[in-house]
Amino acid sequence: MNRGAWKRFWTWCQSTMGAGWIHLSTYNIMNVYGLEHVEAASRERPLLLVANHRSFFDMFAVSAMLFRMTKWRKQLFFPVRGRFFYQSPLGLLVNLIMGWWSMYPPFFAAGDHPIPEKRAFDKFSFRLLSELARNGRGNVIGFHPEGTRNKGDDPYSFLRAQPGVGKLIMDAKPQVIPVFIAGLCNSLPRQVARNWNREEVIRLHFGPMIDLSDYLNRPDRLRTHKEIADMVMEKIAELAEQDRKMHAATARNN
Repeated sequence: MNRGAWKRFWTWCQSTMGAGWIHLSTYNIMNVYGLEHVEAASRERPLLLVANHRSFFDMFAVSAMLFRMTKWRKQLFFPVRGRFFYQSPLGLLVNLIMGWWSMYPPFFAAGDHPIPEKRAFDKFSFRLLSELARNGRGNVIGFHPEGTRNKGDDPYSFLRAQPGVGKLIMDAKPQVIPVFIAGLCNSLPRQVARNWNREEVIRLHFGPMIDLSDYLNRPDRLRTHKEIADMVMEKIAELAEQDRKMHAATARNN
């Protein structure tokens, strides 16, 4: 589903039906900032979007705005935990009707008791992900450096960055753009209702491309991967601080 003609078909579904229903559900409360940084990126090289993670709908909202607000050819990939999205009927359904199979490649070994066979498959998945991030005109990979959703109440707090994103960046050397997302909840009916009662606006902030050249010249080891991950989260935090100031100013004016 993520190769050749099938990928082109599902990307069309994602860019029309998928982005369409997200727009209908959010157009009263959606605010997008910094899209010029995405537009400035090279079309010839893959683009890695690194974002904070607080809602099930984070990357769905980001992808919908990219399809609606930029015109260049793109195909999206979102690495996920495979045990839900690939081993449960509900997860497969979500991957189809919301992700259009773009929640790929899957990783299975996360957990307290990883199975050796799953570890081997995850190495295969990482090679696939690395190739997608290294080569492929229009490839856009959405990645959450925190590794899981932050369930805290403070939208400006973050979990510790995991080294996986640093390993991917060091291996594939993609273009990297930070994204800060705020205003999304985890209930689909409530999120749709917010579009009408305007309970809280959605803010998507795209930042300038991150220069990681200094890190890429360092030894390829876990410590470097973690340093890259921490740098990425610092850039996301800078966007969060911009949002905090903007949000506070808006509240004072109202």
